[in-house]
Amino acid sequence: MTTTTDWTEIGCHPVAERIHRIPLPMPGDGLRAINVYVVEGPDGVSLVDAGWNVPGNLEILRAGLRSIDVGLSEITDVHVTHIHRDHYTMGPELRRVVGARIHLGVGESPGLAALRDLANTVPADSLLQLRRAGAPGIASAAREQALTETWLERDWELPDEWTDEGPVVIGGRPMTATVTAGHTKGHLVFDDPGSGVTFTGDHVLPRISPSIGFELGGWDNPLGAYLSSLEAMLDRPDSLMLPAHGAVGGSVHARVRELLAHHDARLDATRRAVASSPGATGLQVAQALPWTRRERAFTSLDDFNQMIAVCETMAHLDVLLERGEVIADSSEPVGGGVADEGIERYVVA
Repeated sequence: MTTTTDWTEIGCHPVAERIHRIPLPMPGDGLRAINVYVVEGPDGVSLVDAGWNVPGNLEILRAGLRSIDVGLSEITDVHVTHIHRDHYTMGPELRRVVGARIHLGVGESPGLAALRDLANTVPADSLLQLRRAGAPGIASAAREQALTETWLERDWELPDEWTDEGPVVIGGRPMTATVTAGHTKGHLVFDDPGSGVTFTGDHVLPRISPSIGFELGGWDNPLGAYLSSLEAMLDRPDSLMLPAHGAVGGSVHARVRELLAHHDARLDATRRAVASSPGATGLQVAQALPWTRRERAFTSLDDFNQMIAVCETMAHLDVLLERGEVIADSSEPVGGGVADEGIERYVVA
């Protein structure tokens, strides 16, 4: 088990029997790095998550593998937890370079299809939620920022195989793939009972709660799905957590309980914000809440994180709506303006 104080330290770190972790940098991203896991077994070498295809990462991966006497060409398969760029886009590159096969959860198919159809990184479904929340300015800023980002069709080629929930073989080792919807619809975690570990992707992270619903393919109560997926993990045997971001280790069950408690507290804070300002829009509720572990003011967040914050708020409001704890009204435009049509305003039930 690796004991480095900085989990992003470049290298190839052992985490379990014949399982190593190679952090690959995420330039300009607050998460800093993604853990790519190298799984050696009787059928060769597989990766869990591929990393972000940015300059230098392929060489970092190659050097990490070399340190354990594994060649890049020995990678036969890449099992991706979900369809975000830091997890997926190195997969097609590895297929081009060494012929590795890409495996992706079947529930990610609509999101990948929508992404390929758009041919850009504009978060179209998130923009719809921003407009529903009464935040067209944030939506416009997010769209303009996304349009400045480089789009490479080759980064989003289709996988070789769509993975269903159930038994899966990774590196020749029998594991179980479980759909854990919420962060994305088709997010998968992989249980390796032989090693007593679970590759938790972004579903269970050690220090933060993952963003909810930041994907294409439609919006369907993503936080409700996330909470249900967390609760279902408590019905399975506990294991050691191998997350996509952050240090490895710790009980999956213990962290799941912390995440459930966090969202209970967040739902309560959201309901109280509505109660204190009847008729508030989603944006106004988000502005009333603290953000990040440092409890920062909404106005201190950059455009991207304001978008994430408003979408998170809408996800929490949708759970409260489903539970009957708040009521939404979008029948009358605020101030009678056409631009306000479809904006929801909330009151406590």
